[in-house]
Amino acid sequence: MTQSLILHRRGLLMSAGALALSACSPETSEAGEGQYAASPYRRVSDADWRRRLGEASWRVMRHEGTERPYSSPLNDQHARGTFVCKGCDLPLFRSQWKFDSHTGWPSFYDVIAANIGKKRDLAIGIPRTEYHCARCLGHQGHVFDDGPRPTGLRYCNNGVALKFVSA
Repeated sequence: MTQSLILHRRGLLMSAGALALSACSPETSEAGEGQYAASPYRRVSDADWRRRLGEASWRVMRHEGTERPYSSPLNDQHARGTFVCKGCDLPLFRSQWKFDSHTGWPSFYDVIAANIGKKRDLAIGIPRTEYHCARCLGHQGHVFDDGPRPTGLRYCNNGVALKFVSA
């Protein structure tokens, strides 16, 4: 059997496996329902977002990019306060929920649930849960089930998608 045929079959099997796993994972909700559906932040053009956010934040928040690990100054932010969406200032995390996950990104074990939306993400071939700001739809990161107590969750956030507001 030729090498290209083997690689093609392997790719098909991996895709089928990812699809099967995603069908078994719990459903996630799209933001857009509820109190933020009519938000003016949802009518901002991509060019305006780029100007407002700057290149790095725009790439992450509006095009679901990822910042380099260990590059965010928010990794070392330990003061009391609130982490808010950089796009619209919606509060997302309380500082007491932050923990060092040793992944290189600001991580939290809880979130202000009404202020985020979630969706299934298969971009890397395996199912993940992406979360974003419910008001402006700015991509924040992904949530995993390997966090600390009491929730067991790890909201792995891009630092360029957040601002810190001191208490």
